Amino acid sequence: MALILYGAPLSPFYRKVEMLLGEKGVPFQPEVVNILPMPDWFKEISPAHRIPVLRDTEVGEEGVPGTIPDSSAICAYLEQKYPEPAFYPKEPFQLARALWYEEYADSEMAGAIGMGIFRPIMFPRFAGKEPDVDTARKTWQEKLPRYFDYLEGEISGREFLVGDALSIADIAVGCQLINLSLVAGLPDAARWPALVAYAEKQLARPSIASNLAICRKIAKEPFDLSS
Repeated sequence: MALILYGAPLSPFYRKVEMLLGEKGVPFQPEVVNILPMPDWFKEISPAHRIPVLRDTEVGEEGVPGTIPDSSAICAYLEQKYPEPAFYPKEPFQLARALWYEEYADSEMAGAIGMGIFRPIMFPRFAGKEPDVDTARKTWQEKLPRYFDYLEGEISGREFLVGDALSIADIAVGCQLINLSLVAGLPDAARWPALVAYAEKQLARPSIASNLAICRKIAKEPFDLSS
């Protein structure tokens, strides 16, 4: 198979690439990489020591040649190699907005959700220890509302973040919300109704069904961090 995707299903960045591939209908071979600790062969193809990495075997089958680290670089490559259906807007301003939402998801949302909720809960579980629920609850109650407020305003009255079709913006933001749902559930629908409805639509997309089935078995029941 031409494409190999290295990473771990629970990673929102791995999921982002997997979702784009699914939406485009492009087959790929998943290769799970245990990053605790990260093997030397993977460090060679991922200089930043992060997942995912894509290998296009039509370009290179071994070593660094043929590999692309970083989900944003991978997704941009896939859009160029498999242009239809398109998930990057053609209109310049809409493209810029889509790239902004992708960056917001990958940096701002990922930092708060990943470091503040996912790691305190899931990393201790992986090590056979008790989750740090106090840290996760503090993040949920004190840090996440501003992200929820922003996204509620952006998606209210709209189906998609940019234009009238699913784009890389929705895929990136949706994958962060999906990770949140796996470990802590979705935000309060009474306070953020548009955001929750939007997240539920992302969770229901067929392109993410296989990933979710695997991740739900790993993550088990989400924690209630609201109180």
